[in-house]
Amino acid sequence: MVILRSKEIRAMATEDVQAKLDELKAEYAKNISKSAAAGIYENPGKIKELKRTIARVLTIMNEKNQEK
Repeated sequence: MVILRSKEIRAMATEDVQAKLDELKAEYAKNISKSAAAGIYENPGKIKELKRTIARVLTIMNEKNQEK
């Protein structure tokens, strides 16, 4: 998992941002399902960081859409 900073996301093309968002959501779903099956969170910090990164990407995508 690579942590994306706001500056890096803004520099990406829209298609690249969408692809990265899909990748992050898949990784988040995989971690949540693995944690639910085990009954204990292996790395709650990773899950929290994934949620924050997804929110950051969605926020920047919304900002770009409003500028158009």
